[in-house]
Amino acid sequence: MKIHLLQYLEKTYAKYKDKVAIIDKNRQLTFSELRNQSLGISIKLKKQNNDIYNQPIAVFLPKSLESIVSYTAILYSGGFYVPLDSKSPIERVESIIKTLSPQVIITNQSLKEKLLKINYPADKIIEIEPLIQTIQPEDVSYQLPLNHIDTNPAYCKFTSGSTGIPKGVVIPHRAVIDYIDWAIERFEINDRNVIGNQSPLFFDQSVFDIYLMMATGSTMVIIPEELFIFPAKLLEYINKVKVNMFFWVPSVLVNVANFKLLETINLPHLEKVFFGGEVMSTRHLNYWRKHLPEPMYINMYGPTETTVDSTYYVVEREIPDEESVPIGFPCRNSDVLILNERNELANVNEMGELCVRGSSLALGYYNNPEKTAQAFVQNPLNKHYPELIYRTGDVVYLNELGEIIYLCRKDNQIQHLGYRIELGEIEVAVLGMDMLDNACVLYNNDKKEIVLFFSCDEKIESGMIRKYLMNKLPKYMIPTSFIQLNKMPLNANGKIDRNTLKVQLEN
Repeated sequence: MKIHLLQYLEKTYAKYKDKVAIIDKNRQLTFSELRNQSLGISIKLKKQNNDIYNQPIAVFLPKSLESIVSYTAILYSGGFYVPLDSKSPIERVESIIKTLSPQVIITNQSLKEKLLKINYPADKIIEIEPLIQTIQPEDVSYQLPLNHIDTNPAYCKFTSGSTGIPKGVVIPHRAVIDYIDWAIERFEINDRNVIGNQSPLFFDQSVFDIYLMMATGSTMVIIPEELFIFPAKLLEYINKVKVNMFFWVPSVLVNVANFKLLETINLPHLEKVFFGGEVMSTRHLNYWRKHLPEPMYINMYGPTETTVDSTYYVVEREIPDEESVPIGFPCRNSDVLILNERNELANVNEMGELCVRGSSLALGYYNNPEKTAQAFVQNPLNKHYPELIYRTGDVVYLNELGEIIYLCRKDNQIQHLGYRIELGEIEVAVLGMDMLDNACVLYNNDKKEIVLFFSCDEKIESGMIRKYLMNKLPKYMIPTSFIQLNKMPLNANGKIDRNTLKVQLEN
């Protein structure tokens, strides 16, 4: 029985010492090098800091081999790691550090100057370069921290907060182990897989890549970030390194489809295409399935608070362009409740809030008991004993096939002209229009307008879009304002940056 994430690495290290574990732009690490460098750093961390057990250690590094080595070292030391976005404004980093009060911050020489500008002890900022030393396997044997249990924190990832203050989601070892063991079994992932990493390491989708690599002996390729700006070069690169599975945000797949690249570039190695983190356009997914029918396509859904994913859907049936891709069914050992406004289980085709219960739940928000109590609440269906559920804030419904269909965020529901409208439903309809590359629908509260932002290479008249939507949506749901962009703004995770578009609405 596994109770610590590094039991994965120890087992894989014993079997695949010289196999390549991680590849980045210019370098690679074997499982032996990953383990030994991590152990070397953990020993130094423990020597310099007596109180590491179950304590947060922040990592302020670019997306790199060193980041993953740092995470592993922190787990070896008995602490839990907190990835920070090295490209974030220093004010946001300082806000997180203030909430976290980490024992140590691991960074590199070039980024240290940025950290020295914040209110944090300089002697607790450690550079990674002098720490990396390879230790021979016979020199160090690994033993679990003495009092470790599987509900101890493994990592804490900070997400955007509705008040502007980031929230630190604390995830225990048990939740990740449950998730990774399920993924390995359900999708038959093994040592022959080459995983193409897209997500930033501070984004929870990267947990899927990192721990599948450690658990199975597969190879994780950290794809150079700049390639995602050039889809053709991206596909050429994943062919070159023989990536055969990946978990990407839909925006990347949409870009490939918009450039019609699969008509000229074949991906012979690709076997599994996982996508999640935002709504996948059905039209663009159908382009992938038409031109690349062999791989398995899997829609993954879940907020950070439920350990990466809580539902999944293997796309096996034909889905019309104007319909949503289901988010499917609960992952193993997770239960999904769809609760209506009366806190009762919603009926088929009745909208409700998706709530999750089970061992996948986060421990809560770090140093934020108020927000924790708001999001992690007693299961209203259980009056007999304490049982927490996580209220996701996502509006969904169950269709006649028993599939969960995502509609929108609860806060993305609007009252317009006396009607309650889900903006996500409008987006799905718009994205069925062939001429558009991408789209996002927002509501202008001041002007009481539904606003459609869309991107396309050619100039498109709003009347054309209105005419198309008249056959898809009731009149009251047709956008009243249309804004064409050359391309959609994306945030650091590769999703459509809705906050940037909201600012544009206010100007």
